[in-house]
Amino acid sequence: MRAVLHSERARLTALYGSLLVLAGGGLIALINILLRGGLYTRISGAVTTAVPGTAFERAAVEGQPLKAVPAQRLPPGAATPTQEQLRTWAATRNLSIAVESATLHELLVVSLIALAVFAVPSIWLAWWMAGRVLRPVGVITETARRLSGENLHERIGLKAPPGELKRLADTFDGMLDRMESLVGAQRRFAANAAHELRTPLAVQRAAAEIGLAGDPPPEKVARIRSKLIGVAESGEHLVESLLLLAVSEEGLETTTAVDLVALTEAELAETEAAGAGGAGAGGAGAAGGAGPTVVRGFEPVSVVGDRALLGHLVRNLLANAVRHNRPGGRITVKTSADGVLTVSNTGPVIGPADVPRLLEPFRRRAERQHTAGEGAGLGLSIVASIARAHGAKLVVRANRGPGGGLTVRVRLPVTPVPHRTASPQES
Repeated sequence: MRAVLHSERARLTALYGSLLVLAGGGLIALINILLRGGLYTRISGAVTTAVPGTAFERAAVEGQPLKAVPAQRLPPGAATPTQEQLRTWAATRNLSIAVESATLHELLVVSLIALAVFAVPSIWLAWWMAGRVLRPVGVITETARRLSGENLHERIGLKAPPGELKRLADTFDGMLDRMESLVGAQRRFAANAAHELRTPLAVQRAAAEIGLAGDPPPEKVARIRSKLIGVAESGEHLVESLLLLAVSEEGLETTTAVDLVALTEAELAETEAAGAGGAGAGGAGAAGGAGPTVVRGFEPVSVVGDRALLGHLVRNLLANAVRHNRPGGRITVKTSADGVLTVSNTGPVIGPADVPRLLEPFRRRAERQHTAGEGAGLGLSIVASIARAHGAKLVVRANRGPGGGLTVRVRLPVTPVPHRTASPQES
């Protein structure tokens, strides 16, 4: 019972009921005030007097019928009223006051009784109205209470006219869609991370147990050693990528002005020096053997962010463009004055519906082949995480046509240009 009394429905009932009773009381008070102002005039004008006072008294005693005439004002300039006229006026006044008082008293009593009777259905109506208004809120509450990781697919689906509560229910459903997507991505991330971390351990164990069983010759030991070192480096790269992903998700502690062109050119030089794609070091359209052609188009621009994380962003975009390119393909790297970094590459044809899942960790266009230089499937997810940390807008789309591949655009916040006051000579 206490829970009901302290519920929102009880509060709304008290509010609605009070408003209705106050409205009724205000209406009664207004009617009484208006009647008090004009009731006496109407009664005195309607009350009729018989003949002058003596005839009135005599007729009342003898039971004779009275000939009534309306009360009238004396014309201007008339003589002083007689005693009989004064007695007639006094009788008319006394009668009017008595009728007025009795009428107002009866009206007040009847109005108060009507207000008391009106209060009962008003409170019931307020209770019903509050329950009807709060019903969608109850549906939302029950749905939220019932939800768990196993039934995030449930939705409210409130069927109601457009309004605040309808928008609230639709917003809650949209939040559930995002939560379901995030929980699904988290589960896939945990499963894929476990798989990716288990694979190098299994390879290492197999190499040690099988390759080094018995008394292997030195050349076989050298091959197994090389294999174990390669697997260890792959596992180390995976762990570093996971740590980078975690760091980028935490946000930025400090930001500085970063020359995006210089940063991109430095990362391009490192990629070429490492033999990531054999891209030529020449200008636009310079070929570099069998590797993809690098097309440069740089406009000077300075952005706000963390230089180390932005370096990882550019490095991952270039590595992704090289790794998923095709022989004789092309890589286009551009910067614009509005802070947009664009990296486009040719490669396999990707369906537009497959692009969003490429931004999830460990998600690849095709199944993993466990070949050298294949990567862990964290490149674009790290790019997306770093872009979110910088408040940047990331757009990834599949290229049309037989060339295939992806185009990635990152719009970073540009360093504001300091305001310079004009000197008197310039003005």
